[in-house]
Amino acid sequence: MTEHTWSKSSWRDFPAWQQPNWPDSARLAEALATLGRLPPLVFAGEIRTLKKMLAQAVTGRAFLLQGGDCAEDFANCTAPGIRETLKVILQMAVVLSYAGGKPVIKVGRMAGQYAKPRSADTERVGGIDIPSYRGDMVNSPEPTLAARAPDPERMVKGYYLAAATMNILRAFTRGGYAGLHRVNAWNNEFVKTSPTGRSYERLARQIDNALQFMEVIGFDTDNPIINEASFFTSHEALLLGYEEAMTRQDSTTGGWYDCSAHMLWIGDRTRQLDGAHIEFLSGVGNPIGMKVGPKHDLEELKRIIAKLNPENEAGRLTIITRFGAGQIERYLPGLLREMKGEGFNLVWSCDPMHGNTYTAESGHKTRNFNEILQEIQGFFEIHWAEGTVPGGIHFELTGNNVTECTGGGRNILDHNLAENYQTNCDPRLNAEQSLEIAFQIAEMLRN
Repeated sequence: MTEHTWSKSSWRDFPAWQQPNWPDSARLAEALATLGRLPPLVFAGEIRTLKKMLAQAVTGRAFLLQGGDCAEDFANCTAPGIRETLKVILQMAVVLSYAGGKPVIKVGRMAGQYAKPRSADTERVGGIDIPSYRGDMVNSPEPTLAARAPDPERMVKGYYLAAATMNILRAFTRGGYAGLHRVNAWNNEFVKTSPTGRSYERLARQIDNALQFMEVIGFDTDNPIINEASFFTSHEALLLGYEEAMTRQDSTTGGWYDCSAHMLWIGDRTRQLDGAHIEFLSGVGNPIGMKVGPKHDLEELKRIIAKLNPENEAGRLTIITRFGAGQIERYLPGLLREMKGEGFNLVWSCDPMHGNTYTAESGHKTRNFNEILQEIQGFFEIHWAEGTVPGGIHFELTGNNVTECTGGGRNILDHNLAENYQTNCDPRLNAEQSLEIAFQIAEMLRN
């Protein structure tokens, strides 16, 4: 590759994959200009704080919990919807930190996860080809030509809904809702009656007792450490025009930050070394995640890592592996050995969702709880065997009582999926399944 100077628009000189076919360039330019004038959603100082915390996960002194919707839905941008997803992440984090004995970095797939890559630009519906649904920030899921036409104004709407989500998240996490005094209040009603819910209630009582003891001996529990929670946002940096418009130069350091989210990740379909996504993210100061599936090339990955993190800065880069329960033993050991041999400072995170997707007899896309757990167990065991650090987990989940993934404590079967299948994209763990997995991971963290 020839030498060049990075700018927030230099990605335009590189091939860009998974971009919508916007039908009106003038309307696109107008929407991007509007976004460029709007305030940032997050701030450079917050981004740097997250990076410092992720540096602890590189060496095993902290653990990354990243989770949320496959693709956020405009219609679900409501206070109850946001609260329910936040609740299950807070529950999982308290289980991992209290029962697992490790600080947890909480990062939501929230406040901007409105776009999705697709395997094809079009799909055939009713005998005609229509554009594929690429997330609410691009088009609508209704299978009609009009609804599927990419509309750049949706990016502006996505910004405003992301801002509303950020507002609610900040209120909940800094206004007392996320305080440890409220751990009992986070439990969903439909979870309470399950064995997992009862285990959580026991843990919550232990935390209550610990707080009461601290008060008895004179420790002031009315402080931000107890009453607030650090919570960060993330999404896949897919729509490069949107990301460019949200990129700002920090007035204190002079560095460039993508202020659409604290953390951004590159999907397995868009991490080409000579591609626009790698080019764009190489120049922003955010922590970056990169999905890696079975089709990776080790030498290319090394060059990508060197481009994204030339200073080998701890906390800058998270590798999110997504192999599937049946393939993780084939691919992960060699990947770990090669990257360890290079001396790369990486957070290693496991996405146990995408490699375990199948279509049920009912026609619903789903994932099986046992296979998700099997991949997580394999992830930890392989890291232990290789002398590397299992640093995080990346989930698609919701706080709602959906029936999208089979298995778990209530043993959702294929024929149960239709009972409350809500997702427009990929299937998510519900609150009970998420909490059940958190207890399993906590046991592994204590090893």
